[in-house]
Amino acid sequence: MSTAEIIDGKAFAEGLRARIAEMAASFEQAAGRKAGLAVVLVGADPASEVYVRSKGKQTVACGMESFEYKLPADTSEADLLAMVEQLNADPAVDGILVQLPLPGHLDEQKIISTTNPDKDVDGFHVTNVGRLSTGLPGFVPCTPLGCIMLLRDRLGSLSGLEAVVIGRSNIVGKPMAQLLLAESCTVTIAHSRTKDLEGVVRRADIVVAAVGRPEMVKGSWIKPGATVIDVGINRIEGAEGKTKLVGDVDFASAASVAGAITPVPGGVGPMTIAVLLRNALVAAHRNAGVALDEASL
Repeated sequence: MSTAEIIDGKAFAEGLRARIAEMAASFEQAAGRKAGLAVVLVGADPASEVYVRSKGKQTVACGMESFEYKLPADTSEADLLAMVEQLNADPAVDGILVQLPLPGHLDEQKIISTTNPDKDVDGFHVTNVGRLSTGLPGFVPCTPLGCIMLLRDRLGSLSGLEAVVIGRSNIVGKPMAQLLLAESCTVTIAHSRTKDLEGVVRRADIVVAAVGRPEMVKGSWIKPGATVIDVGINRIEGAEGKTKLVGDVDFASAASVAGAITPVPGGVGPMTIAVLLRNALVAAHRNAGVALDEASL
């Protein structure tokens, strides 16, 4: 039986988007233009198309300009780089996001490196990675920043808590660890090759699972009362041949032990686009020299 509080990322994201819409209207008044987010999609990956469409709708709903560029899958690297440079130079564009993954013939790192770091609302540019690790203002990848927002909302101060991040990707695991360090947590980065992974996880007051393995983290691994943030989104076969979405945590068993847990879907997922819009609005204020209390977002 579930005893854990369910952390409702969908509701939190709705509240965040409402604050963004208010501040986007204030920005438009102060700057004489709307904040602008440009999204570039190369090819026709179905999941990416759905995601880009959702980003566009939510950008407009929050009172910002949405610029969408759909390029064929065989677009050359030179043409894509030229488009990124064009967006770098466009004063109406505050945030640039090139949807990943890209077709195999394109060098993702080169595309990311060409993006102006001050418009890199995904937080993937090496300059923003460096800013995060040294505590300077920059842009942080959206998913881990969303996780930190949910943790602060649930726990208040995170200072002194022991946190384990399972996963070491550049997109989630590494920036997540940096954000937790900045909150004065004691942080362990674990992964698939960690010896006694179960024992490592059991020490944690905060568990962030971002390893990409369906239901890998069992309830028996969780310290009683711990807060569990499940970043995983895995599609597996369910009853009657239908597929279902599950996280990296075995929700049923973990929910009977944890103090609080994010569901999949409806936990971390809705936060990612909301935080992207937040980053775009922050970029707009910085680019236009308009003051903003970033902590209020």
